[in-house]
Amino acid sequence: MENFLTPKNATRTDCATGNNDKMQQEQVPLHEPTAISNTCAYQPYKNDSLFEHATWVYAFCREHLFRDDTKRIITALWPEGRPAPGTTLIELGCGPGFYSCRLGERFREMSIIGVDRSGKQVQWAKDRAEALQLSNCCFKRINALKLSCPEAAFDVVLASRLLTILPEQAGVIAEMYRVLKPGGRCFVAEPRYACWASIPLLAMWLLVGLVPSENGFREPYKATVFSGDTFANLFLAQPWKKIRTWKDGRYQYALCQKG
Repeated sequence: MENFLTPKNATRTDCATGNNDKMQQEQVPLHEPTAISNTCAYQPYKNDSLFEHATWVYAFCREHLFRDDTKRIITALWPEGRPAPGTTLIELGCGPGFYSCRLGERFREMSIIGVDRSGKQVQWAKDRAEALQLSNCCFKRINALKLSCPEAAFDVVLASRLLTILPEQAGVIAEMYRVLKPGGRCFVAEPRYACWASIPLLAMWLLVGLVPSENGFREPYKATVFSGDTFANLFLAQPWKKIRTWKDGRYQYALCQKG
């Protein structure tokens, strides 16, 4: 059985497959016997994805156009400045691995898993982690709506610009709650303005228009954005212990803690 997180007293290898030839910088001990098995396997879609056919476009936008919220994430999740040793984090819709790698590089004591339904985005993230020699980061092709992993598996759930392209926002938030440990927290960042948020989608649609897909593409032409009240209400369906939402310029944020 392939595990995302290794058992107690084991050490991190290359995506926990037992191959650590490429990533040797630091072995990260995990403190709990939490595992995500192959039941978390990727579920194929009937339609093609823009993120598969225009991978570099989104990676470029993530690297150069989108806001870098790394400092905000750290301040919100760990006011004391750093996570406890052995903290486990899953990033939903990780794309090219921007935040997972940023956090993994800064906090080598963490164990980080990034999941995305785009295989090419996941490969981009893997290449990024390998270039940075991040043995504490792992990436898998998984649908954020169907994680199928054990309950209470992670200390932190992270998602940025995920709800803008998914129609099943309630399902994603339910999964966030389910996989968090008691006392665990999720951090969600979403753009507030549709025109700005839609730039990567429009760019990818223009590019793939040169080579049409017989199956069509599942992503929308325009990103979905939420008013402050609507955004806050998305989280009320789950019995969070604490919910905090706020706005900062073009983005809005949610920080929720599980009881």
